[in-house]
Amino acid sequence: DSSAKLKSFLRTFSLPWTHALEQEACLGRALIACRLLASTSPSQTQCRTLHSTSQLFNVKETPQTAMEEEVGAFTKLIEAMGFTGPLKYNKWKIKIAALRMYTCCVERINYDEFFEKCSLPDTLNSWFLVAQLHVWICLVRIRQEGREGKYMCRYIVHSMWEDVEQRSKIMGIDAIHRKESMRAMTETFYAAIFGYDEGILSDDGVLAAALWRNMFNRQCEDPRQLELMVEYVRKQMQFIDALDGEDLLLTGEVNWRPLLEDNAQSILKVPTPTYNDAGL
Repeated sequence: DSSAKLKSFLRTFSLPWTHALEQEACLGRALIACRLLASTSPSQTQCRTLHSTSQLFNVKETPQTAMEEEVGAFTKLIEAMGFTGPLKYNKWKIKIAALRMYTCCVERINYDEFFEKCSLPDTLNSWFLVAQLHVWICLVRIRQEGREGKYMCRYIVHSMWEDVEQRSKIMGIDAIHRKESMRAMTETFYAAIFGYDEGILSDDGVLAAALWRNMFNRQCEDPRQLELMVEYVRKQMQFIDALDGEDLLLTGEVNWRPLLEDNAQSILKVPTPTYNDAGL
């Protein structure tokens, strides 16, 4: 068995104790890589098969005609080991677009309006709760764009944490408290992602519960505020789903709909973004 041979081979090395975690991580990646390679070899018998499907699952209402991108065995191998394989677009262009998309989540949102309408205190944590909501909306949309979209998601989140750390430094938070705050925000962010994902795929009650737990920190006593935010999230998701995926990957430009508007059911005409031949 290739997995058993690889495991016994790796155990012959004596690594320092400080690298124990790296050893376990590399071992897991190598085992996954061996299984992927075994799946490409018809002459080798497998103990179990990996489930695969060509159907894309997303929250768009329109049917999808694009098929899942075919990747070779080498690309599967290097991605199973934690590296990124060749992409359709230049990686630096995607990184720049990811930074622009995060900038849209920060500079094109009226945070004072959110603080007022949702009765949130004007603090760094309240700013982060509103920002992470818009970052999540972008992640949901961009994850639909295949491997390029997943690569872009990583750098959107990376840009967010870099920005949060810089803002905490500017506010004069010392290193110890900053580390504790970053740890708490990290837990809050990933917990919110799970809750929002469940809410957007369920009814308004589940989405309202996720907003109450995460954005309002379980301190919302006015149901009209929850109703306002549920309506806001639904219309933003509908609006961003109408944006062209290729344009998002190349530009990262997102124009948000206002928090309050007369006809929230209407879809505004999406302007076509402009970029040069280099995709910038």
